[in-house]
Amino acid sequence: NSLTPIASLSRTAREMLGDPEAGPDLNLALDTIARRAASLAAFVGHYRSISELPAPQPEVLQLSELFARLEQLVAADWRARGGEVSFTVEPESLSLRADPGQLEQALLNLIKNAAQATAGLAQPRLNVRARLVRGGRLALEVRDNGPGVPPGLENDIFLPFFSTRSAPQAREDGSHGIGLALVRKLIHGMGGTVRYVKPVAGGACFVLSF
Repeated sequence: NSLTPIASLSRTAREMLGDPEAGPDLNLALDTIARRAASLAAFVGHYRSISELPAPQPEVLQLSELFARLEQLVAADWRARGGEVSFTVEPESLSLRADPGQLEQALLNLIKNAAQATAGLAQPRLNVRARLVRGGRLALEVRDNGPGVPPGLENDIFLPFFSTRSAPQAREDGSHGIGLALVRKLIHGMGGTVRYVKPVAGGACFVLSF
């Protein structure tokens, strides 16, 4: 789909080379080719980032230590916006066998999503929690008080390059629609699952289960 207009415009530009009055149209065609080629290169680069992940290197992680690192990374930005941040591990001794770098990246992606979702709020809230749930499974939850995912899109948000944000918003904050797709690929690679939950009180909640 990206190469078809590039090929067509290239032929058109070549035909205009001999026309002395084709300057503006030729410049526009060449500019369009350059922009479409740059966009295609960016697309390929982002696709590679989610299709060529290294194999996870699991080790036993103390979740309280992981959460302490995450809080140091993100809390200041949230509080600078007048927000509230909480990281809780219940019980504090909870541990998990996973790749530390990949799990941290997945959680950071979800926290970035939460920051974007609450960007227009005067009092944004972020709650990251680890706890044991039914059946002895471990759940990591990232919750915010934003608007949540629009109804009907719950199954689409994990697709590569899908975004609920408008094109101008995505360009402004550097979004490419790969954040949640990357989260799912990372978590599945470590033997876990990820799902979106709509809390009764509103907002959004993403749950990683192991």
